[in-house]
Amino acid sequence: MNFDTLIIGGGLAGLLCGIKLQQQGQHCAIITAGQSAIDFSSGSLDLLSYCNNEQVNNLKAGLQQLATQSATHPYSLLGADKVINYAEDFEQLAQQLQLPFQGSCQQNHYRITPLGSLQPAWLSPTNVPTLAMDDTMFAYRSVVVLGIEGFHDFQPHLLAANLKTLPQFAECEINYAFLHIPELDHLRTNAREFRSVNISQALEHKLKFDELVQEIKQAAGKAEAVFLPACFGLDNDDFFMQLKQATKLALFELPTLPPSLLGLRQHYKLRREFQRLGGVLMNGDTVLRGDFEQGKVARIHTALHEEITLSADNYILATGSFFSNGLVAKFEKIVEPVFELDLIADKDRLQWTTHRFADAQPYQHYGVKINAQGQVMKNGETVPNLFAVGSVIGGFSGLHEGCGSGVSIATAFNVVESILAGGKQ
Repeated sequence: MNFDTLIIGGGLAGLLCGIKLQQQGQHCAIITAGQSAIDFSSGSLDLLSYCNNEQVNNLKAGLQQLATQSATHPYSLLGADKVINYAEDFEQLAQQLQLPFQGSCQQNHYRITPLGSLQPAWLSPTNVPTLAMDDTMFAYRSVVVLGIEGFHDFQPHLLAANLKTLPQFAECEINYAFLHIPELDHLRTNAREFRSVNISQALEHKLKFDELVQEIKQAAGKAEAVFLPACFGLDNDDFFMQLKQATKLALFELPTLPPSLLGLRQHYKLRREFQRLGGVLMNGDTVLRGDFEQGKVARIHTALHEEITLSADNYILATGSFFSNGLVAKFEKIVEPVFELDLIADKDRLQWTTHRFADAQPYQHYGVKINAQGQVMKNGETVPNLFAVGSVIGGFSGLHEGCGSGVSIATAFNVVESILAGGKQ
């Protein structure tokens, strides 16, 4: 089977590459094992939250500062102006795909986390409670946090207690309560089945809607704002919006412990768009290895198509980092397992970590080497038709710099430009 571009990995970066290339008339396939990091995400996207351990408010200024401090960071390779342009392009694409976001690439905002802290973010789902960076008070004077009886992936008492310690909530009355929702009783008998996905499926198909509306209204009392776990609506937020309209309350939803419906909704919508544009999704498959000829990738072998090789003009590696086995730590070395590419990584195992667990760990910066066009290197030589995007790339820490989503988006858009322009041959 032959394609214009083969994309290995179906997370945020891989899907964006596929959508953008299909929009330009290419015939693409995405090979994915199934779930990806986006399924476990909060639903908020970060472009750059911290630089040199200091919080970033103005994103362009933060990107310019980063370029002077980290030459190997993917943003430094692209340049601050390009990153901002790509961020603006994504905001426009999100509107076209009806992905409901709030925020802009001009300035970060705070999103409220499920533990009651404030975390900088670039974009957040519109139903997530947020504050502007310069807000001194939350917009609502009374808040009630509603959990679900027996659901341990969302703890309303911790959220309420921690919110009370924040200066922006000093003048707020904050309470918490629990919804019972009798239709969920069958899930309570097995804690492993009592997850956000199962709750959402049960509520949409077996729920007495009017009774849920009344239970939420009764539990909310006179509160001006109501925080709920993101368990209402799996494919999209239509069900949540129906609840909001029926209760006539200022309802907000917060991510739960993974899997997160806020991330799943985004994943589903991007995947459907890729397929709507004619892209081929090879779900449940894994790439085993690639064959090289004359310094270029000629074909790849997968677990489900081992006897039938797949070929393309260009290949995009979007396999993620250690979490999804895009990088593998063996006892003596760290490797990229599909093509055995050159990495940014320490060869001495003792340098992979630091003794203090909470510190930024060196291994978090490890990943594939790329050039400004997104092309990878193997044995010191550039592979002209093989590109890397997202967290498989080295030179940054998505966790401690708060830039994982932004790197995925910026590098994906950059590689699409490179492929459409013919790459650097």
